[in-house]
Amino acid sequence: MGIRLWASFKDLLPIILVIAFFQGVVLRQPLPDVLGVLQGALLVVLGLTLFIQGLEIGLFPIGEQMAHALARKGSLFWLLTFSFALGFATTVAEPALIAVAAEAASIASKGGLILPGEASMNSYAMGLRLSVALSVGLSILIGVLRILRGWPVHHLIIGGYVLVMIMTIFAPKEIVGIAYDAGGVTTSTVTVPLVAALGVGLASIIKGRNPLTDGFGLIAFASLLPMIAVIGYGLFIFGI
Repeated sequence: MGIRLWASFKDLLPIILVIAFFQGVVLRQPLPDVLGVLQGALLVVLGLTLFIQGLEIGLFPIGEQMAHALARKGSLFWLLTFSFALGFATTVAEPALIAVAAEAASIASKGGLILPGEASMNSYAMGLRLSVALSVGLSILIGVLRILRGWPVHHLIIGGYVLVMIMTIFAPKEIVGIAYDAGGVTTSTVTVPLVAALGVGLASIIKGRNPLTDGFGLIAFASLLPMIAVIGYGLFIFGI
């Protein structure tokens, strides 16, 4: 545990040095509430350590084991169903997406883009979350098919981003920034470990597939399709 704490501290050290440099050299001001800052830093180091250890002990192994079990079962239907459900469920539970959707709803309400009131904001935020979650589920399904069929990942990625650029031309300006951010917040603490483990586990058990070259790439789809989905959601909500 001590080694892991030291490793987490070293990972956070560059951030600490940057803040200390700008606070002491550029701003030339002492840190407000030094005790609180130190306590917060300690909790961050401890939390990061526990989070990484939890991934290694629980999430990565279970993702790989389920991929192995479903591949051995030989049922394409259940493998694809699991892939979609995993992408959907992890995205709905993603804290970063919940926060961004709530903030987007608040700004849209203040800007008069949706009706004022808590119910309208909740409906808009839930619509964003469901749009992103459905798209991530679909993206993981496509990514698993890519591993099974051996499709080149760069062809799908290039085609997807071309579609994003075309849709951006016609999309309401109010949704474009949110859509682009949605591609980032979906690939966060909950989604990435399980999805990455699924891809690596699947590629390692399928004959002719390499876990290094074929197992990765699912996260790229999980970032790409939410942009398409949220732009589509904006076209539906705000109109072309």
